[in-house]
Amino acid sequence: MKTTISVIKADIGSVSGHCVTHPELMERCDEVLDGALETGIIEDYYITRCGDDIDLIMTHRKGELNEEVHKTAYDAFLYATERARELKLYGAGQDLLEDTFSGNVKGMGPGCAEIEFKERKSDPVLVYCCDKTEPGAFNLPLYKIFADPFNTAGLVIDPKLHEGFSFEVYDVMEHKKVILDCPEEMYDLLALIGSTGRYMIKRVLNKKGDVAASVTTDVLKLIGGKYKGKDDPVAIVRAQSGFPANGECVEPFAFPHMVTGWMRGSHNGPLMPVAEADARPIRFDGPPRVLGLGFQVSDAKLVGPVDLFDDPAFDETRRQANQVANYIRRHGPFEPHRLPSEDMEYSSLPGVIEKLVPRFEDIK
Repeated sequence: MKTTISVIKADIGSVSGHCVTHPELMERCDEVLDGALETGIIEDYYITRCGDDIDLIMTHRKGELNEEVHKTAYDAFLYATERARELKLYGAGQDLLEDTFSGNVKGMGPGCAEIEFKERKSDPVLVYCCDKTEPGAFNLPLYKIFADPFNTAGLVIDPKLHEGFSFEVYDVMEHKKVILDCPEEMYDLLALIGSTGRYMIKRVLNKKGDVAASVTTDVLKLIGGKYKGKDDPVAIVRAQSGFPANGECVEPFAFPHMVTGWMRGSHNGPLMPVAEADARPIRFDGPPRVLGLGFQVSDAKLVGPVDLFDDPAFDETRRQANQVANYIRRHGPFEPHRLPSEDMEYSSLPGVIEKLVPRFEDIK
């Protein structure tokens, strides 16, 4: 019997702006998931938060896109949203775009990453949760984990990894996808995923077809003239025994690479790896954060987690991230801190520009 790990996340309200989820919301989610545990819908769960997002990490035997599991998550978010509105929290229920559940959470606002697999003798699984950035933020780390031999020594010296991995990439603007094999098509892959706002890694597979990683990358949904449902991603990564080692899966985050998001989703900034307790993006609603949790999966139960970035080895990374944040913030409303105009099309900026349009005159 196979095990499925599902991570479903949503922003349903925060204290003091877009900063931190209120603990009572997580308690309400815990009530719903505990009930699902008693009825056998799920086998185990862990609830965390990154900034203003609640992340529900669940294991079960029902496969991907299971209606009962997805409804459990959606019901948990709805129940917590009731309390968020009572407390007048900021952005209460903002990621719940539909009132009626329609079978799974795809297109309904919450993000979802899932992997179904047959358990090995030992099955380490890593879960990364972000805030104040977009799914393309995982493009560089996943490339380095599964395709860069300077990061992942196993690609060179481990026969189980030597054949490389395949990357499923979404074009979220054209609603299309492509699978590229590495190392054979490495340059083609880089030609796409370097454009992190459009081409995003959804899954990574080994050459036998086993899923090694999954990201909450979904096609964008146009609602009220704005694209929704693409922010604050999570990723599931399987490690060891045919996949990159735990340390190889963590190493890319030692570089605080630039990502899109930060304040109002309209700025570039460094992705800072933090311990679970420090996933509080306060400064200018940031800088963007990522936390990492390491589990063992045993008979569909979660053992752990290990707080992966609660390690002094990442202190220098955090220092560099702060230095980059200081530098880029001094640009204020100018690029490259603020996103280029084409990436601001679905922000609030067009409303400002629209008022100026009648005042423009032809240049003679």
